[in-house]
Amino acid sequence: MTVDIVIDIAREALWLIIKCSAPMLLVSLVIGLAVSIMQTVTSIQEQTLTFVPKMLGIFITLMIAGGWIMNNIVDFVRELFSMFGTYVSM
Repeated sequence: MTVDIVIDIAREALWLIIKCSAPMLLVSLVIGLAVSIMQTVTSIQEQTLTFVPKMLGIFITLMIAGGWIMNNIVDFVRELFSMFGTYVSM
């Protein structure tokens, strides 16, 4: 196994992590921004107020995008396992 192959696998794994976590991060960002704007407008400065909406938003996002995330991870692992003989013999 050469250094180039290890770097390619690591790059693909990092890209997969970014791609799979992006929906939850974006939902959390949008909800946090909306709650922050509402807190500013109403002058409520409670730090724990964003926790429940973010939790619900991330849960709903996981319910919607969970199948897509799992398919991406399974495809990546399947590709790694199918090339395992090639990696070991190098």
